[in-house]
Amino acid sequence: MAILMAHQVAGYPDDETALIVADALIDGGAKILEVQLPFSDPSADGKIIQNANAKVLARGYTTQNGLDFIGKVHKKHPDIEIFLMSYTSIFFRPGMQNFVERAIKIGATGFIIGDLPFDCDEGLKTLCEKYNVNQIPVIAPSVTDERLSKVAHAGFKYIYSVLRAGITGQATTITDDMIQYIERCSEGGSKILGGFGIQNGEQSKTLAPHVYAVVAGSVFVNIISKFVEEQENKPTNEFLNSKLLYERIYNKAKELSDGAR
Repeated sequence: MAILMAHQVAGYPDDETALIVADALIDGGAKILEVQLPFSDPSADGKIIQNANAKVLARGYTTQNGLDFIGKVHKKHPDIEIFLMSYTSIFFRPGMQNFVERAIKIGATGFIIGDLPFDCDEGLKTLCEKYNVNQIPVIAPSVTDERLSKVAHAGFKYIYSVLRAGITGQATTITDDMIQYIERCSEGGSKILGGFGIQNGEQSKTLAPHVYAVVAGSVFVNIISKFVEEQENKPTNEFLNSKLLYERIYNKAKELSDGAR
């Protein structure tokens, strides 16, 4: 049995609808919410999430707006873990300690920095230990055996194990090699968050016995993107529109979380 960790881009497609998306993900069964703070060069993400980042930033969305969003979600769902995901520039610009302390204060319980090596973390691990929150390293199958063993035995509570090389958004077939790689990531006792290209309940069911959490992100962002396109030429009815999007996100989250159980 595993839980669902659902990814969303803060502020996408707009401030109010992003809160509805968070509600739908959580109501649909997500136990961890991975909130991505929009960044201009999200190098590990595929086109779907890159476009979402770009559209949010084009509105003048700031890092503080993203932190405010996390604060609102935390206030409404205080029992849900919120892992803040972004890239090094977001953390370095205000200073690692300054940023981490601000994020923890509004409700973040973990940090995922896709382009930050786990052993060159600019003090992130020390800060996380000080405040009893989590640094979550990201590891891909292309890592060397020596480095995989090093991170597996480094004492992290969670490790985000990317199931394949490349960028997010492309469909993933769960293979025996992936399962063996995940098992090696967990050799030191870390809980594995496994994802990249998870789109349906069958994938979730296959992966669940081998991970602590099944991670899904692009599938939800894609639902939002398609929904926005559908609504562009339709009469505006904000209540009906938000209800329909909620149902689509909720149904997909439930499919994935049910598959993981």
